[in-house]
Amino acid sequence: MKRKILIADDTTFMREMLKSALDPEKYQIIGEATDGVQAVEFYKEKNPDLMILDINMPKMNGIDALTEVIKYDSKANVIMCSDQKYENMIVMAIKRGAKDFVIKPFTASDVITAVNKVFDNADEE
Repeated sequence: MKRKILIADDTTFMREMLKSALDPEKYQIIGEATDGVQAVEFYKEKNPDLMILDINMPKMNGIDALTEVIKYDSKANVIMCSDQKYENMIVMAIKRGAKDFVIKPFTASDVITAVNKVFDNADEE
């Protein structure tokens, strides 16, 4: 069975990069959110197995969106995505419940490594 993934990033280019990194034989992209409010709404509607969430988002930043998702689902699998200048926010995101992160610019391998790590840890629980 394919794992369901929700991608939340305000730029089309980054959403496309994330989608292209994920093997369609293993993963199904069930939605693409373009802002933090939409990310939370889509998470609640679609119940993904994993969400990849950008920190710098319009309407609601990724940290606040993560907080709302964790309130809704304390076991949510969320990978934060950001560039290096937001490193302190990544630490905050991990403290608030994110399971891992990828730093922009990233490679497909970086994304796959983070996704596999999160799913391996979730499968062990």
